[in-house]
Amino acid sequence: MMNTKIHLGYREGIVSVVLNLLLFVLKYYAGIVSASVALIADAWHTLSDSLTSVVVILGIKLSAKKPDKEHPFGHGRWEQISALLIAMLLVLVGLEFIKAAIQKLQHQEAADFGWLAYMATILSIIFKEGLAQYAFYIGRLTGNAAVKADGWHHRSDALSSIVVLLGLFLSPCFWWIDAILGMGVSLMLFYAAYGIIREAVNKILGEKPSEHVIEQVKEIVKSEMGALSCPHHFHIHNYGDHTEFTFHIKVSGEETVHEAHRKATLVEKRINKEMNMEATIHIEPLET
Repeated sequence: MMNTKIHLGYREGIVSVVLNLLLFVLKYYAGIVSASVALIADAWHTLSDSLTSVVVILGIKLSAKKPDKEHPFGHGRWEQISALLIAMLLVLVGLEFIKAAIQKLQHQEAADFGWLAYMATILSIIFKEGLAQYAFYIGRLTGNAAVKADGWHHRSDALSSIVVLLGLFLSPCFWWIDAILGMGVSLMLFYAAYGIIREAVNKILGEKPSEHVIEQVKEIVKSEMGALSCPHHFHIHNYGDHTEFTFHIKVSGEETVHEAHRKATLVEKRINKEMNMEATIHIEPLET
């Protein structure tokens, strides 16, 4: 199963790199011919997608390493680190776009769009949304955070190309539309980066389990240990393909350590089988 996930992640990354490089060449050439900062910015956005896909490939390779003495929980959090690197690349590219747009406004430069600009932008929308859907599909199959982040990067590029296409139609009426749309592309990049950073940081720091997960655990505990066990103090820690779940339960003071341990072990095994999480339970005495 693990080898299949790694293979799927590599395949998504390689397909993304190849298609993005081809789109970058087409869009950059069209941007130079048209003197369009929005189209050139969109082209660099596409090239940054190739770089993020390289980061995804490296992240998959590093996160697949087996646990060792220094990293007993494995290297799965390289997925989140890769996602953060992708987000930082998005921010840097966005800042460059804003700088170029401001310069164009200061010099009152208008773009001169031709048929090549329209063709490049339309092809970009089609292929980038296709790549986004493919990355989301692989992300759902593998649960890889970096692949999902790569999908959002593709989606943001498709949206920015839609904005650029809008500008192509409006440019004959408004000389400044190209620069303004260049800034709009930057804001989309910042928003995408924010979402990626928030999700990755939450997983690295350890987030609160969802109510659905907590209810599932409570049902398992209740069926094995009774209603008085009162599971509480839930924590979840994500390590890529490996999730650690810890919580406390209460047992009667009349029970032996052996019996309490036996019941807790049954609960841990069920959580692992039914929810695919490694559970660790802390036992507390039930106050009467």
